[in-house]
Amino acid sequence: MSVRSWGNYPKVEHAAVIPLAWRHEALPKVGGTMLPSGLARSYGDSCLNEGGTLLATRGLDRLIAFDRTTGVLRCEAGMTLGQILALAAPVGWFLPVVPGTSYVTVGGAIANDVHGKNHHLEGTFGAHVRRFELARSDGTRIECAPPTEPALFRATIAGLGLTGLVTWAELRLKRIDSAMFDVETTRMDDLGHFFALTEASAGYEYNVAWVDALAKGKDLGRGLFIRARHSSVAIHPMPEAGARLAMPFDLPAATLNRHSVSLFNALYRARGSRGWQHTHEPYSKYLFPLDGIAHWNRMYGKPGFVQHQSVVPRTDAPLRVRAILEAVAEAGDASFLTVLKVFGDREGAGLLSFPRPGVTLALDLPMRGAATLELLERLDAIVRDAGGAIYPAKDARMSPETFRASFPRWEELERHRDPAFSSSFWRRVTR
Repeated sequence: MSVRSWGNYPKVEHAAVIPLAWRHEALPKVGGTMLPSGLARSYGDSCLNEGGTLLATRGLDRLIAFDRTTGVLRCEAGMTLGQILALAAPVGWFLPVVPGTSYVTVGGAIANDVHGKNHHLEGTFGAHVRRFELARSDGTRIECAPPTEPALFRATIAGLGLTGLVTWAELRLKRIDSAMFDVETTRMDDLGHFFALTEASAGYEYNVAWVDALAKGKDLGRGLFIRARHSSVAIHPMPEAGARLAMPFDLPAATLNRHSVSLFNALYRARGSRGWQHTHEPYSKYLFPLDGIAHWNRMYGKPGFVQHQSVVPRTDAPLRVRAILEAVAEAGDASFLTVLKVFGDREGAGLLSFPRPGVTLALDLPMRGAATLELLERLDAIVRDAGGAIYPAKDARMSPETFRASFPRWEELERHRDPAFSSSFWRRVTR
């Protein structure tokens, strides 16, 4: 049975996909290995289990409890972040950490310890998880919380779904005054300007930059810098959410090329001005801009795409980020979405959490076979030399050498891994 990850690369077959409907039921008996599967929004193969079984968790989407006085919410692991925000935001509560899409299940957010544009203040998703239940293949069920099961709790956060099935989780939400965001946007001249704007925006809750990855020379690193805060005005009616447009089919693979991306970059950058532009936006528009286009990943065509998201230490981040952008620009590859952020000083909540103090750069590249893989290996070498890391949730091809350099404590996760659970990613990077 074929299941696609968000990048549509690699393409693998599974023995079975078993839908789960009730959290109290025992795990199914399967012949090979199994892996929990939510919305398959991981870009590469960390959500795939070639030749094995996927446990489809979207049927586990029930709200169990929500205390509106404390903001503590308990739900099944298949509930999405978008569903939580839809019920919590109108009554003054918000998820402290969200990634760039609302189409992520709670189980997926835990498994990848996702981060957002506010890492410098809130850390990762796992830092706001109070407890969860883990169903293991030996029939045991373990309620994990930092005081009672600290090692298994920390291994499951960013544990890539390998320690067992999370059936429910309890989260701590944060207070907000409004479901709207106050957003400020300005043009970014180059990489040095990005670091200056980041420093000047340290007091803002959310910071992110879009980069024109085709720019070279003195323009390298140009783009838009966007910062935001939760609005302080009274709570507004629920903003419009969900996809308003849709990509109905895979576009021809050649649609995204140097020329089309160059045109897009010019038009997108023209949205900004030299000064700060102030707007008042629904949270969905600022936090999840691509959620407005259903199946946007189809614009890369049937070959799919790969994302390279890295983090490098701040010490020589300007040098390393410049080297990565120069390598991509010189290769002539067209990264449609290039995002640059600075992580705060908070360490991740999990054993294999990707965020760490440093600068993170994400590049989306059309999959063009050997040329793309060779470019990505060159980028990996820059990151390895800097003592940085590659994000497993976005990866489809990093080498075991790069993985072990990125996550030197990976063997501790292996000791906590449920022996019946595995993934294509795990087998690839630990072989």
